[in-house]
Amino acid sequence: MKLKFTKMHGCGNDYIFFDCIGGSMIDSPENLCVRVSNRNTGIGGDGIVLMLPPASADANARMRMFNRDGSESAMCGNAIRCVAGYLFDNKIVTNPRMRIETGSGIKELEVIHNNGSAVSVKVNMGNAELRPEKIPVKLPGESIISRPIGIGGVQYRVTCVSMGNPHAVIFVDNVDKLDLRGIGPMFERDSLFPERVSTEIVQVINQNCIKMRVWERGAGETMACGTGACAAAVAAVLNGHCNLCTDIKVKLRGGDLIVNYTNETVIMTGDCNSVFTGEIAI
Repeated sequence: MKLKFTKMHGCGNDYIFFDCIGGSMIDSPENLCVRVSNRNTGIGGDGIVLMLPPASADANARMRMFNRDGSESAMCGNAIRCVAGYLFDNKIVTNPRMRIETGSGIKELEVIHNNGSAVSVKVNMGNAELRPEKIPVKLPGESIISRPIGIGGVQYRVTCVSMGNPHAVIFVDNVDKLDLRGIGPMFERDSLFPERVSTEIVQVINQNCIKMRVWERGAGETMACGTGACAAAVAAVLNGHCNLCTDIKVKLRGGDLIVNYTNETVIMTGDCNSVFTGEIAI
């Protein structure tokens, strides 16, 4: 069986996209993801994305995203921008304003284009979820903001946020000096997080700029994470480092994202890039 694909990335967060909108089906996407995401024996990527017909009449398309270990995520900020860019560039959706269905609800997007080609995408990510039972994290209280917890015998102050996926945000003086590859797996698998967790290590540059590294559940350290950047910006506001209703530049290893937290919703703006198209035999 041969499958056509498009390799795309947002801020270096790269995924393999399969266009199933015309009705083609992919069996066992979890197994396919593990195989093709391998950077030595497959195409290589942080996971795969299936673009599907919408289940809701209120959406233009539906997306499913799988991490490179085969686990499915309800939402992916960088991937959904690429889906919007693909739909617009391939004239599947001609209106730059569109709605895409995800595991965490329908998201509204606006494609910013130049000469008919998508350049960047603005996404309404919805409001940040702060209730521990909804994130989920097994800690008491109405929210987890700068809460001291012990992970691997070390005390950390964490702020927990869900943007469709669970995130634990830690503020440090220097993100480059921290052993994220050592800390990330311990956070991801800790019993405090029943659905595992992505961990953001954040350094405050100023009131309008933060720097971040991320350990994504199911993928490890990646060049960028859209939901993680949103969670980091929300945490920066909640901890008094940045202001509400202000554009916050989030600097990641793969580039910059702009996040604006209004206390009612989170707006993220960033790039969408097609790398190449191809065909793989399965």
